[in-house]
Amino acid sequence: MRPARALIDLAALRSNYLLARELGGGKALAVVKADAYGHGAVRCAQALQDIADGFAVAAIEEALELRAAGIGAPILLLEGFFEASELPLIAEHDLWTAVGSPWQVEALAAFASPQPLTVWLKLDSGMHRLGLDVAGFRAAYARLQALPQVGSVVLMTHLARADELDSGRTAEQVATFAEATAGLDGQTSVCNSPALLGWPQVRSDWVRPGLMLYGANPLPQDSTLTSRLQPVMNLRSKVIAERWIEAGEPVGYGARFVAPRRTRVGVVAMGYADGYPQFAPNGTPVIIDGQAGETIGRVSMDMLTVDLTDHPEATIGSEVELWGGQALSLSELAPRCNVSAYQLPCALKRVAREYIGGQTQ
Repeated sequence: MRPARALIDLAALRSNYLLARELGGGKALAVVKADAYGHGAVRCAQALQDIADGFAVAAIEEALELRAAGIGAPILLLEGFFEASELPLIAEHDLWTAVGSPWQVEALAAFASPQPLTVWLKLDSGMHRLGLDVAGFRAAYARLQALPQVGSVVLMTHLARADELDSGRTAEQVATFAEATAGLDGQTSVCNSPALLGWPQVRSDWVRPGLMLYGANPLPQDSTLTSRLQPVMNLRSKVIAERWIEAGEPVGYGARFVAPRRTRVGVVAMGYADGYPQFAPNGTPVIIDGQAGETIGRVSMDMLTVDLTDHPEATIGSEVELWGGQALSLSELAPRCNVSAYQLPCALKRVAREYIGGQTQ
């Protein structure tokens, strides 16, 4: 079997969730969309279900997968429903749905729900993606409150630049949200991971931690709070071949690395088709059998190469850690490769996941 694998530490996941809820001071929806950012939505939800106030996903397909796995906690559809035909399933499986467009309000009004639904009404406070403007938000709130098929309305918005601690945009969005919700009854949801970690003055009844659940820092700098995050994924593989090359010889596509000395090259079963970034530069740190090492040459689809010259004990089968564990964190690796820490685990595929540190069911 191909040795590429990702170890998922469920104890670390639980610790990060509890930190998010502590910082929020209220209830927290664990965001497990996109297969829990590549960590496995079902296993992650199972590990959190006894402590989580609820979960959040992008679409109904993700919610139904969790329900089929026995997850009975509230599940919010962050993008709401894409077609009115989804509403019977939302009612049947007791899902919560975001509403951020006038047509969704009208679809709810036309739906004879067998029981009242929980709606999260979304304000566009400045992200300019999903959501209603202030006037539309207040009008939709009044309409929803009058519908017998709507049980409760949570007031929500999404922050576009909370990861920029020197930006005034977050304060502007919070002020717009306060204006839109003035005098309206209902719980609120504003805070995402960067808001929880970097904006203590911004809080809401419900928080929606995403990236921080998986132990990555969404902010540009570390802090006392971000140091409490525990990495959840440790990406590993093994050396599958090794050879010596002479000084002046290239390695890999495009000859991006040319040996400055006689060099022992190790080939690792990990490539960009697995989710490791294709353009990780020469010298990207890795851990080889517990010792500091580095990549050389361009990452290819199925393989990458490392320098084994100063690792005389390393051989076929030696373990290489790519991120997490003793290797670089997602937040450290991402900027070296000109990608985001969000993208790295979400791109993971063709890699076996192994779960440690908790009940996996």
